[in-house]
Amino acid sequence: MTTNVIKKDWFNPITASVLVILVAISFALWGTQIVNDALFGILIILSVLIAASIRVADQWEKAVVLRMGKFKGLKGPGPFMIIPIIDSVSNYIDQRVRVSAFKAEQTLTKDTVPVNVDAVVYWTVWDVEKAALEVQEYQKAIEHIAQTGLRDTIGKHELSALLQERDKIAEDLQQVLDRNTNPWGITCQTVGIKDIAIPQDLAEAMSKEAQAERERRARVILGTAETEIAEKFEQASKKYTDNPVALHLRGMNMLFEGLKEKGSMVIVPSSALDTMNLGAIGGLVSLAKEEKIE
Repeated sequence: MTTNVIKKDWFNPITASVLVILVAISFALWGTQIVNDALFGILIILSVLIAASIRVADQWEKAVVLRMGKFKGLKGPGPFMIIPIIDSVSNYIDQRVRVSAFKAEQTLTKDTVPVNVDAVVYWTVWDVEKAALEVQEYQKAIEHIAQTGLRDTIGKHELSALLQERDKIAEDLQQVLDRNTNPWGITCQTVGIKDIAIPQDLAEAMSKEAQAERERRARVILGTAETEIAEKFEQASKKYTDNPVALHLRGMNMLFEGLKEKGSMVIVPSSALDTMNLGAIGGLVSLAKEEKIE
């Protein structure tokens, strides 16, 4: 876990460069006897103090300056100066968007199912003064609040809702975090749920349940199709009842479709033979085939 307080050594490349230049000038003045030994010692001390007063903050940072222990102001980005001994830089606060990972292990859902949830929160410091003065270690505080909020959210939802409504749960958690961190000058922009792990035996049971549900739907669809086909046949039978010619033509068409393929066999119920005179028709068709072969 990284800390939000960035400590920097006061002796940086700019400080070193300034110190070298001032000390070189002091030696040059002393070597040319423009200054005496006492004044040379004073120049060396002043050179160290001036170099120590120069600090540098990066582009994405703000430096928190205290004067005799009290908040003096914010400095940076870039080089700035403080009064040595009187002023001090408490820390450098990063204002970039940062990400913190948190998790809830073996947390019970509303329907008492233990789950492990991994999540991340993206946050940023928008008020450096509040972040420096209102909370000691705001990154740890955010992570603890996020973990507590995640556990509370899990306990309010059933497992099915937790799995199906990740986005909504993450949005609710983000709002909870934002309400708690805004007084610190911090905003939580986004919360993302990375993974929800459930017990293996429960996962297998849910898989079987889903498979059974798919089979049930397939059977329902098949039954619906059979019902529709039966209704169509019933409607067709009414058309053929009072029209024996149409029924006879339909029988001839069925026989032709069955016999047009080589080596095909057509099994026709005896009742259909009597009703549509398919026996005579079949005999004529067979006889015609034999004559053609001869």
